[in-house]
Amino acid sequence: MGKRNSRPWIVSDELWSLIEPLLPEPGPKLVAGRPRVPDRQALCGILFVLHTGTQWEYLPQELGFGSGMTCWRRLAAWNEAGVWDRLHVVLLQKLRAAKQLDWSRAVIDSSHVRAARRGPKAVPARSTKYGRAASITSSSTGRASRSRCL
Repeated sequence: MGKRNSRPWIVSDELWSLIEPLLPEPGPKLVAGRPRVPDRQALCGILFVLHTGTQWEYLPQELGFGSGMTCWRRLAAWNEAGVWDRLHVVLLQKLRAAKQLDWSRAVIDSSHVRAARRGPKAVPARSTKYGRAASITSSSTGRASRSRCL
């Protein structure tokens, strides 16, 4: 997919040709006003904010990406339309076909992997010959303590 760009928020023609068909058609304009910011410019604005960490409201207008709020709304709309999931699949297919996937560095995020089964049930506190076992999370005296020193 080409060499690295010194300005990664600028979308190449090759990448745009993969992204553009995935974007939903804009709805009819309900009120008169400024013309709609082209999707490619909005995408560049989104990438600029994500790459630089700039806050949406401080997206520099002179870059021509539209306002930060415009880019944020477009990001939200595309997210709701499933654009990013479909783009992920398209890019993986393209990389796989070019034999450019390296799974040796893959990571599975446990927050997205369903557990195979439930964990063990809670075991009630055991009694000792001196009474119940001491709790390290609560105290009967009203003050927190990790030990039962007298």
